[in-house]
Amino acid sequence: MSAKTKVPVNIYRPNSPYIGKCLENYSLVSEGGSGIVQHLTFDLSGGDLHYVEGQSIGIIPPGVDEKKGKPHKLRLYSIASTRHGDKNDDKTVSLCIRKLEYQHPETNETVHGVCSTFLCNLEIGAEVSICGPVGQEMLLPDDEDANIVMLATGTGIAPFRAFLWRMFKEQHTDYKFKGFSWLIFGIPYSANILYKEDLEKIQADYPENFELTYAISREQQNSEGGRMYIQHRVAEQAEKLWNLLQDPKTHLYMCGLKGMESGIEEGLSPYAAQNGVEWSTFVKQLKKEHRWHVEVY
Repeated sequence: MSAKTKVPVNIYRPNSPYIGKCLENYSLVSEGGSGIVQHLTFDLSGGDLHYVEGQSIGIIPPGVDEKKGKPHKLRLYSIASTRHGDKNDDKTVSLCIRKLEYQHPETNETVHGVCSTFLCNLEIGAEVSICGPVGQEMLLPDDEDANIVMLATGTGIAPFRAFLWRMFKEQHTDYKFKGFSWLIFGIPYSANILYKEDLEKIQADYPENFELTYAISREQQNSEGGRMYIQHRVAEQAEKLWNLLQDPKTHLYMCGLKGMESGIEEGLSPYAAQNGVEWSTFVKQLKKEHRWHVEVY
């Protein structure tokens, strides 16, 4: 990201959030998929909240944290829309939210995430307290000839949806992508491929500029007969990825579950070693050149 794009930060803070209305809330998981994942869009027309691709916003769920007796703290979510919004009118922001549910290790009760449950159940027209935007780690470079390699698991697709819509769907006068982009997307089932139709349409319409690779852990097998995870796809494609990363115009992005970075290392370091390069040294170089972008949770 160059000086050409001014990056907005913390226009709205937790003590005086922007109150936006919910415009859309629909399911992204097809029948047979696991969990609940929703796409939500909020109206920003009543304020000055603006952002760029790769940033996050904070959502403050209503009510009080019963244990602490204080209002809930904000939760950060990666923005899933371009700076011009899903309606292309600079007046909305969209999120991709998975409802957090897990078994409590001691009581074995099902625990529901406070903010994700609030958002997934949100009705159209309901108000939401929004802060931000924040983040400069995952920004898309201004260079329209860049190569963008994106590795996502689950709702880690959010910033890459923003990138791909910016590159291919939006066709805005302020940005015309001419480089190569590649999404390697890890999900448990085909029914969990978020934004599947849109992604596959982009692949069909722009075969020279966009490659789409899935790692579907419960349906595909890796070369050893085990489950197919993102690191196995990276290992399969190691030569192509390695060669891409030699180009100073290539940026690598990772978004999703913690542990992704070690998975990528597992997939690429043997190939780096074959080329006489220490993986950790190579990553340091990429970071120094601002070509290594990671957001995991």
